[in-house]
Amino acid sequence: MITYENLHDTLSFYSIDCRQSYYISSGNPIFDFPDAPFRMDYYALCICTAGEISLEIDNEIYHVDAHSFLVAAPSTIVKFLKTSHDFKMKLLFFDKNFLIKNISNPFIIEKMNLFSKGSYSIVKTNEKNSELLQSLLDYLKKKSKKQGKFTEEIVRTIIFNLLLETADIMEKKTDLNSEKEDGKKDIFLKFTAMIRENIRQHRTVQFYADQLCVSSKYLIEVIKKASGKTPHQVIDDTLLKEAYVMLGNPDITISEIAFELQFNSASAFGRFFKKHTSLSPSEYRNRENIQS
Repeated sequence: MITYENLHDTLSFYSIDCRQSYYISSGNPIFDFPDAPFRMDYYALCICTAGEISLEIDNEIYHVDAHSFLVAAPSTIVKFLKTSHDFKMKLLFFDKNFLIKNISNPFIIEKMNLFSKGSYSIVKTNEKNSELLQSLLDYLKKKSKKQGKFTEEIVRTIIFNLLLETADIMEKKTDLNSEKEDGKKDIFLKFTAMIRENIRQHRTVQFYADQLCVSSKYLIEVIKKASGKTPHQVIDDTLLKEAYVMLGNPDITISEIAFELQFNSASAFGRFFKKHTSLSPSEYRNRENIQS
């Protein structure tokens, strides 16, 4: 069984050369999808323009139809399950470093509140909003084909426009703009970014509190308010994502995964995985038909 550990590999499934900093789809019907889950290593905006699709995102199953969109950050794990015969989607993948070039705030994307589920959101909107986003994607594709002196800046500006329009559609009426709330939001964003970078080496709340120069008590308060979860739960969620991706690779043994994820033993890893999924790692592999 082939395992796609990142989006580059998945795009290669469709013979798409994605060495650029962004990719815009044609919007043509898609009839073939990779069987294995894959981890996003790009930011993504995907709009269902017709038909329906069922997919699993971070171990949650969703059914998406026309005028719905998915916006996702790197580390999100996606698995395609089933599509209708008339399914179509338009999508954009882009690299964050490309987008924030010459911008001093590295968390500008996260500050748009695009990821209500931690690293992704699925939103059902109306035809008017869907057509707005689609028209911007079409414009982006048109401009990206014209190689000129300012093409890169034009593409970057259109992507920002797309994200801001998406954020505007998703905007909630609650006021989160006070300086105090913005400061807490920054801590939450830095915390989640640090976890993604350090999850295989560090899993204690105190480590991240020390890195952020706050007390563990204050970190717990901020993360709980921002996500509804404790820092430890956020850490476990991220660790579980890593486990899913590694278990999807049949060339890695369960013992090797336990070692890579810094568990004391394969049985300790098994207990962690079963606690969160109700399956042992081997049962999960059997269910997903992941065999070496």
